[in-house]
Amino acid sequence: MKLLTVFTAAFFSASSLAGTTIYDESRNRHIPIEVSYPSSQGQCSVDKKCPVALLSAGYGVSHTKYNFLSEQLNQLGYMVVAVRHELETDPPLSVSGDLYESRSENWIRGAETLDFVKHNLEALHNNYTFDDLLLIGHSNGGDISSWLANEGKDYIAAVITLDHRRVPLPRNKDISVLSIRGSDYPADKGVLPSSEETEQYNICVTEIPESRHNDMTDFGPTWLKDEIARILVEHIERGRCVSDLE
Repeated sequence: MKLLTVFTAAFFSASSLAGTTIYDESRNRHIPIEVSYPSSQGQCSVDKKCPVALLSAGYGVSHTKYNFLSEQLNQLGYMVVAVRHELETDPPLSVSGDLYESRSENWIRGAETLDFVKHNLEALHNNYTFDDLLLIGHSNGGDISSWLANEGKDYIAAVITLDHRRVPLPRNKDISVLSIRGSDYPADKGVLPSSEETEQYNICVTEIPESRHNDMTDFGPTWLKDEIARILVEHIERGRCVSDLE
């Protein structure tokens, strides 16, 4: 089995990465991750690589509490790497003032973490492609995903956010974008595309009636998790925007 040195003397095998921590020596940062594999893992090979999704949790929610997303993506053929962004040593997320300005430090750090995870896991997983990543995140995790997508990295193929509210969605014809919205909190001005931008960049924005921002985790009601899963299938597998269908 191929092994990878992750900037330390520690080694990780692919089978041991289900739940572990990788170390970013440049930032002296231990990054907890949870890896789940596609239901059809046996069909992934060097010649026919399977896709990868990096999943970013909402602020204050464990990265292990989005199993309903990971399981659906696994069924769609993705390897999912759920990433914990906030550590105990990090400053708390600001709650007053100009939030875009004061929280940008958090989003920059999160984008650096996703970039690190991408570059350090790809050599270990030869049967998966890290050059066409799906970034998916809830709330602040969606802000982090959008921030990285707006940096112009050429390895990002798609972004899916669950009710993120602060960072503008990418306006890029080369990036597929889906934003699933709750019904209790509005996004900041400029985060969501105008009707013209929606058409120009083929962005899908769909609101789930009577859904709550804080319920878009494993703790949420079954009906909401099922609806989110349905929207993912329509978007990823069938290339359809649910808001266009209903």
